[in-house]
Amino acid sequence: MTTYTFSEARQKLSSVLEQAKDHGEVLIKRKDGSLFVVKPVSSKRSPLDVSGVNINLKADEIVDIIREVRER
Repeated sequence: MTTYTFSEARQKLSSVLEQAKDHGEVLIKRKDGSLFVVKPVSSKRSPLDVSGVNINLKADEIVDIIREVRER
């Protein structure tokens, strides 16, 4: 796990966030010795949760296309 000083983290915020994304978490240490953890928040959405696409086809047209593809 990577540890940055507060000053380094402030100057390299983009790098700190990328490091946290790639490795799970990053520590930031202040002058007084206190430590903080920066870690990405996991998405609660499924990667399969995608919006539909309207292709203006009726159900029987879709069935015909699928049958045609299966015959190949």
